[in-house]
Amino acid sequence: MTDRPLLFLDVDGPLIPFGGHRPTPTSGTGNPLLARLDPRHGTRLWALPCDLVWATTWLAEANDVVGRRLGLPELPVVEWPEADGAGDGLHWKTRALHEWAAGRPFVWVDDEIRATDGAWLAAHHPAPVLAYRVDPRRGLTDADYAVIREWLTG
Repeated sequence: MTDRPLLFLDVDGPLIPFGGHRPTPTSGTGNPLLARLDPRHGTRLWALPCDLVWATTWLAEANDVVGRRLGLPELPVVEWPEADGAGDGLHWKTRALHEWAAGRPFVWVDDEIRATDGAWLAAHHPAPVLAYRVDPRRGLTDADYAVIREWLTG
């Protein structure tokens, strides 16, 4: 076990923003939204003092498609449990990330995080957590990286 923080990373929204320019259509079977992926994210993410983990519905495709385009090595992938239907106002990823982290500190970068998720994690997770919501229209920005780096090193 290590004390090194984890960074749980969503793809749609944080890495592939929904706003801004329209993607250039691609030929073949490629996902046209991948044109919105900024290749500089790979270097910036890899330079953060944490262990990166995909926390996305892309599952293994995050490594095969997104990670490869960003120049990242193969990363662990959170396998999502079946929905429990609790209806308690938490994002469906919240409890799974808490369990996956197994007591380690972590940053969760997603565009769907709500205040209730951060409050629940603060009350239930034994180590520090930064539940960081990214604006899905812009994706990860310089300011976002600054906040995440500050939290990881502070």
